[in-house]
Amino acid sequence: MELWDAYDGSFQKIDGITLVRGEESSIPEGIYHIVVCILVRHVDGQYLLMRRSENKTYPLYWEATAGGSVLQGESAFEGALRELREETGVIADTLEEMDHFVRDETHSAYYEYVCVTGCDKDSIVLQEGETCDYKWVDKEELLAMGEDELLTQSMLKYVV
Repeated sequence: MELWDAYDGSFQKIDGITLVRGEESSIPEGIYHIVVCILVRHVDGQYLLMRRSENKTYPLYWEATAGGSVLQGESAFEGALRELREETGVIADTLEEMDHFVRDETHSAYYEYVCVTGCDKDSIVLQEGETCDYKWVDKEELLAMGEDELLTQSMLKYVV
């Protein structure tokens, strides 16, 4: 069972409330859990794309981010570092926070980050059941990908 801390619309933790993954429909109005999205850019300017596994929603779509829900007791930054490591194998110690906002319809408080890494491009790790492939692409190729193949279009605003 995955547990999450509860937050208000100002990103302040609400003590005494624990949220449970899978029970999002029962989260009261004005209460949110934190979700992180991390765009990975290599120091050479290429971007990391991860391909979703066949058993996931939007099977075989590419994603320009690693990310997911922050676990109970983690800060958004700590959760972002963990999600990045779990989903890609990239170990970072710095991330640049680009934006944060809430989405009432999903009861989610989002933090968006960019990770610039000098990692070995062949060291990417696939997360079993989550991802089935990866590739590095340049800015032009990434920006040319349509909604029919790239799931995370919203993060393209951070492509430089």
